[in-house]
Amino acid sequence: MPTTWEYVTTPLLIHNTTAILNTWGAQGWELVQIVTGPEGGLVAYLKREKDA
Repeated sequence: MPTTWEYVTTPLLIHNTTAILNTWGAQGWELVQIVTGPEGGLVAYLKREKDA
């Protein structure tokens, strides 16, 4: 059976980036990419393996 993934995006506050990413990481999410959002802030894209 192939691996399936679920994804989430979350805004990153520049002064709290590490804490935000560590919180998501503790829940099993892996950072895929950080991009500049449409309004100029940073947005993180994360993924984790979906439960079967």
